[in-house]
Amino acid sequence: MKFKFLISLLISVLSYNFALADQGDSDISIYAGTFDVIDKEGDDKTALFGIEHKNPKLFRDTFLGKFKPVTGGFMTGNSSIYLYTGVEGQYGIGPLKILPSFAPGYYEKGDGKDLGSVLEFKSEIKLGLDIFDNSKLSYSYSHISNNDWGNVNPGTDNQQITFSKNF
Repeated sequence: MKFKFLISLLISVLSYNFALADQGDSDISIYAGTFDVIDKEGDDKTALFGIEHKNPKLFRDTFLGKFKPVTGGFMTGNSSIYLYTGVEGQYGIGPLKILPSFAPGYYEKGDGKDLGSVLEFKSEIKLGLDIFDNSKLSYSYSHISNNDWGNVNPGTDNQQITFSKNF
């Protein structure tokens, strides 16, 4: 059921963004990777698949760097779901981009790892490379935790490969 919802959401977002393609105001990322990559017991490590949206019109250039809002979600192979919204920074060295981000979100464990709370916080560092006009290929490493606000706080470390396209 959750997988069907995520696929429906993915199709809806992509359809909406293709309708806005001439305006160039949507950056869509699709990613896949490993959930709980440092799982000592070996019982929670699984695949993850997600989608992320960034709106370049809300991009802000500040004295700390360039920032924009980011919204997305992923689902794991154990039916865990994480939906988030936050902020991403952008720093560049030629075609190489360094993209740190922070996003609070809603986590539902499904048949997967119990992170202790529905409110979880994701911090991520992403290294991206411009590969085509308005396209990026990236590797990211993230940590999701509830900051000890939940009953338990095991946290999870994830890694993923991302393809991003500005429509």
